[in-house]
Amino acid sequence: MFPQSYKLPLADWVDGAVAWLVQAGGPFFDWLGRVLLKPLVGLENFLLWLPWWAVVLAVAAEAWKSAGWKLALGSALGLVFIGSLGLWTHAMRTLTLVIAGTALAVVVAIPTGIAMSRSDRLERAVRPLLDLMQTLPSFVYLVPILMLFGMGKVPAVLATFIYAVPPAIRLTNLGIRQVPADVVEAARAFGTTAGQMLVKVQLPLAMPTIMAGINQTVMMALSMVVIASMIGAAGLGTEVLNGIARIETGRSFAGGISIVILAIIIDRVTQGLTKSQPQT
Repeated sequence: MFPQSYKLPLADWVDGAVAWLVQAGGPFFDWLGRVLLKPLVGLENFLLWLPWWAVVLAVAAEAWKSAGWKLALGSALGLVFIGSLGLWTHAMRTLTLVIAGTALAVVVAIPTGIAMSRSDRLERAVRPLLDLMQTLPSFVYLVPILMLFGMGKVPAVLATFIYAVPPAIRLTNLGIRQVPADVVEAARAFGTTAGQMLVKVQLPLAMPTIMAGINQTVMMALSMVVIASMIGAAGLGTEVLNGIARIETGRSFAGGISIVILAIIIDRVTQGLTKSQPQT
């Protein structure tokens, strides 16, 4: 047995830190929760307001544009199948969570990845944090998020963000670092500024890698829907969770297969967008 005299009170330290944060930052987190909730509710209401056929046509059109008519047909049939199961509303709520979590992740990931690509010291500092975010079980950070924001959509989106943002950061950094040095030198020879270099040379050439990171982020956000349903986020994950709780295999299977269909559609469309980008 390991000597108890060497026991590190890490759990007590973390509990104390979270308790202090809840007490000291309560008003701020209440305000932040309200700020984040408004666009979430607006997006969800918009997706639920749209006619189902308009959503199907829009997704099919984007699929056709990015990957051809076969994916467009498959996407349309998949969405119609979800609707025929009576899960259209749940699917739109799940899509709201995925869109919001991905958008928040991209807003943070792109500038962070750019900054890491410009500083080896920053990259070394941020990389362990990204490793922690990707490997730490999601239930661990659900507890402090729930204490700070309560149940509902906001903690679900933030938990999704924490889980899904690392790939976009990593691949943004990698994509910019992989831009050929001779291209960068040629651009410098023509007198481009640092800003012009980034916007007109590095980002366009790194875009396939960045899009691959965004694709991974979207898929990881979608994989969080069942866990998000445990903290008050409605959607397809709720159907899976309720089916498990009530031992209704068919209900769980219907919700699960709907998640799979959404995942396939989103994955194929974003992969098509990635392939459409100019290669470095």
